[in-house]
Amino acid sequence: MNNSHKIVLASGSPRRKQLLEWAEIEFNIVTRDTPETWPPGMPVPEVPIHIARNKALAVQQVVDPTCLIIAADTVVVLAGEIIGKPKDRADAISILSRLSGNKHEVITGVALLKGSTGQTFADTTAVWFHDLTTAEIEAYVDRYHPYDKAGAYAIQEWIGVVGIRRIEGDFYNVMGLPVSRVVRALNEF
Repeated sequence: MNNSHKIVLASGSPRRKQLLEWAEIEFNIVTRDTPETWPPGMPVPEVPIHIARNKALAVQQVVDPTCLIIAADTVVVLAGEIIGKPKDRADAISILSRLSGNKHEVITGVALLKGSTGQTFADTTAVWFHDLTTAEIEAYVDRYHPYDKAGAYAIQEWIGVVGIRRIEGDFYNVMGLPVSRVVRALNEF
């Protein structure tokens, strides 16, 4: 895909980089440390959009104003509660134990920003895990160290392959970017 303007991915995520490469989007990566926080009382579906917008605004300060910036943030939601990235091994095991046998949602907020023009949206995918044994959860955590992943797992790793019973929605959204929707939004710019 040939782009008539320069695209910047405001993310250090190897998964988001890979997904845009698979979509044959030409882009550069520019990141800035941005707090992944939100105002108290913000509705859960708005949280990843808020964080993605802040990431885009932070990167916009250091790139050429003609660049089109793509920023994203993914959250895992169980029973209305945002499950963040695990702090350590025990937290990862606890998170996966809570997800085991249950349905949760993965919401990715996306912000596209070029100059003063922007667009935001969120994509939601429902995910159902099989019942996982403690041994399976511990083996996954010890082998894959999912400490940089919302919900303590990656769908494309072992636990996703053997532990997920079904999904409803965009598979790639669970990886961190609803790439087909992003491509359509880019085409509108």
